Amino acid sequence: MSTEDKSLHFIEQIIEENLTDGFPKDKLRFRFPPEPNGYLHIGHAKSICLQFGLGLRYNAPVNLRFDDTNPAKEEQEYVDAIKEDLQWLGFKWDEEHYASDYFQQLYDWAIIMINKGKAYVDSQSSEDMAIQKGTPTQPGVDGPYRNRSIEENLSLFAGMKNGDFPEGSHVLRAKIDMSSTNMLMRDPLMYRILHRHHHRTGNDWKIYPMYDYAHGESDYIEQVSHSICTLEFVMHRELYNWFLDQIYDDTKVKPHQYEFARLNLNYTVMSKRKLLQLVQENIVNGWDDPRMPTISGLRRRGYTANSIRKFCDTIGVAKRENVIDVSLLEFCLREDLNKTAPRVMAVLDPVKVIITNYPEGKEESLEAENNQEDEAAGYRQVPFSRELYIEREDFLEVAPAKFFRLSLGNEVRLKNAYIIKGESVVKDVKGNITEIHVTYDTDSLSGSGSEASKRKVAGTLHWVSIAHAVPAEVRVYDRLFIDEAPDSHKDKNFLDFMNKTSLEVVTGFVEPSLATAVLGDKFQFQRLGYFNVDKDSIPSKLVFNKTVGLKDAWEEKGKKELNSINNSLKEINKYFKVATKPERLAIENSIGETIASIANYSLLQNSFKKNINNNKASLLFANFILKYSNLKLTDFDKEELSKLHLMSLRSESTFVRSKTLLNLRDLEYDLDFVNSFQEEILKLKLNPTKSTTERESEIIEQVLHKL
Repeated sequence: MSTEDKSLHFIEQIIEENLTDGFPKDKLRFRFPPEPNGYLHIGHAKSICLQFGLGLRYNAPVNLRFDDTNPAKEEQEYVDAIKEDLQWLGFKWDEEHYASDYFQQLYDWAIIMINKGKAYVDSQSSEDMAIQKGTPTQPGVDGPYRNRSIEENLSLFAGMKNGDFPEGSHVLRAKIDMSSTNMLMRDPLMYRILHRHHHRTGNDWKIYPMYDYAHGESDYIEQVSHSICTLEFVMHRELYNWFLDQIYDDTKVKPHQYEFARLNLNYTVMSKRKLLQLVQENIVNGWDDPRMPTISGLRRRGYTANSIRKFCDTIGVAKRENVIDVSLLEFCLREDLNKTAPRVMAVLDPVKVIITNYPEGKEESLEAENNQEDEAAGYRQVPFSRELYIEREDFLEVAPAKFFRLSLGNEVRLKNAYIIKGESVVKDVKGNITEIHVTYDTDSLSGSGSEASKRKVAGTLHWVSIAHAVPAEVRVYDRLFIDEAPDSHKDKNFLDFMNKTSLEVVTGFVEPSLATAVLGDKFQFQRLGYFNVDKDSIPSKLVFNKTVGLKDAWEEKGKKELNSINNSLKEINKYFKVATKPERLAIENSIGETIASIANYSLLQNSFKKNINNNKASLLFANFILKYSNLKLTDFDKEELSKLHLMSLRSESTFVRSKTLLNLRDLEYDLDFVNSFQEEILKLKLNPTKSTTERESEIIEQVLHKL
C-alpha cells in the first residue's frame, strides 16, 4: 500500500477499492440529506465536510436533498437556514432535491409492492403493533391484518391517500420477516396518515412515507453511488437494501450505504429535539444564539468557516464513536483568527486613570500595529490623552508577588504608548476606587528608540482614551453547560447542567477605529480575546460578541479542579496521622471546601465511583464527597451508595466507620435504605473492634435510635 493509500480514511479506501474493481468514476455521486426539522449543528458540519470533501476529491457531483417526509416538524425556515449554512461553509451542491419531489414515484412503487404481496395495510393500534413485534430476544408474531387480500390492501391504501381515514387508523407496512433478529426487518412501516400541510406540496398528500422507505429509494432515483450515514443507521442498512431490491433495475447504479462515527462534542448537546427545547422554552435566544452549537450560532458568535472546516479535517473520519474536546474546536478558531483578526484595544470593566503630569487638553496620535502575524495589515493611529480607561482588574493598590500589572509605586507600560507609575487613588464613600492617579515618563514612548523606551517594566496594559472612547455593548459568552456530558446521566435532565453565567452583558469602551465596524467584522481585543460585531449592532449602538478567549480557560479550570481532587486525596492521608481532633477537623474542612467548590458533575461522579474501594483514605474521601459536594443523593447510583456504606462499615478505621455512620444519620436517605445496614451496625455495637472509639459508639446508638 502506498503512502497516499495509508492516509485515506476508510470511506475513501472503500471508494478506491470500488474504482479498482471497475466501478466507473463518472458514476460516483454523493449527497447530503438533511431533514428540515431544525437548524444544522456542528455535528452536521462533519458530515457536510465529508460528503462535499469526497465530491471535491473525486470531482463528483454532490446533491443537496431535503428528506422532507414529516410535515408535522418541517418548515421552510429550516430549508432556508440549511442552504445558508452550506453556502457559508464554502460548499456548492450540484442539484437541489427534496424527497417530496418523489412522492408520486414512491407511492407508485408502494402499489407495485402491494401487488407483489410485499406490503399490506395494518389497522392495529401502535400499542398492539409494538407488542406484536416482539422484543430483541423474542421473535414477533404475524398481526391479524398481515394476510389481507391484495384487493383489500389496494382499496385501503387508496383510501388512505385520498384522506378517507383519520390519522392513526391505518399504516402501510412492508411484509418481510416477523422473526428476524433485526427488529427493523419485522414488517416496518412504509406510510402513515398525516392530515398536515406540507411546506412544499401543500395539502396534496394525506399520507407520507417513512424515512427508512423514502431515503434509499430517493438515493436510487438520484443515482447516488455511496450513501454515507452515521453509525446509528448500521442496523438500518439491511432494510435500506431490502427496499432497493424491490425496485432495482440492474441497468442503473444501486446505492450502497456506509456508516461513520458521528461527532460527539463535550459540554454540548447535539440532539435536535433538545436544541429545539432550548429554543422553545426561551432558554436561549433562538437557533442562532451564539451559545448554541448550531452552525448559524457559531457564525453569529464569530466562528469562521475555515476554522470549522479545519476542525472537521483534524478530527478525521472514523468507524468508532468517541468524544471530541470542544477545546480542539476553539483551538482551530484561535489559530485562524490569530492570522486574520486586527488587534485593537477595548476596556470591558473600566476604571479611570489620570496622568497627572500629562498636559491638560493635549492629545497625541500614536501608531499601533494592526496584526503582527500579517505584515500587509499595516498600522493605524490611536488617540492618547491625559485621561484613560484601563481594566479594573489590572490595578491593585498593593501588589502581591507575581502581579505584573499596575500598583502604587510600580511601573507598567501602556500598549503603544508610555510607561506610567501608580501614585495614588481616589475612592468613593463605599471604598471603591474611582480614579487612579499616575505619572508618565515623557521619554518612554514605545518605539521611539530612546533609552527610557527600552526600559523593561512588569507588564503591558491595554487602554482607551476617555475623550475618544466609543461605548459598546459587549456580550461575553461562555459554554452553555457546566458538565462535559450534560445529556448522558441517568435520571438527570440535561437542563440541570445549564451554565447560569453563560451570558454576561457589559458596557465597555472601544477605541475610535471601531466606530465604523460592521456586521461580521472580527477583532482581537488585546489581552481579552476575539470578538465580532453582532447582527443587533447599529451605527448608534455597537454590539460585540465574545467569540473565544486568548487562552482555554475551561481547560485550565478542568485541570485545576482535577488537581484539587488529586491534592485532596493526598491531603486525606494526613487525616489518619494527626493526633488531635482539631487537626482532623481542619483537614476535613479544607477538603470539604475544595469539594464544594467543584461544579463538574462528571468529575465528582467519577471521583466518587473510583474511590469505592478497600483503601481507607479512598473510602473516607468518597464519604466526604457525599457530605460536601453540591450533588443530591439522587445523583448517586443506589447500588454504589450501598457498596460504599457497607465497605465503610467494615473498614478497619474508626474514622471511616464514623464518617459513614454520620452520613447515614444526617443525610436525607429514606429510612428503608438506612435500615438495610441495621445488621451491620448491630455487629459494630455488639462486637466493637480494637479501634472503636467512644465517639463511634455514640454515633452507632444515634443511628440505631433513628431506626
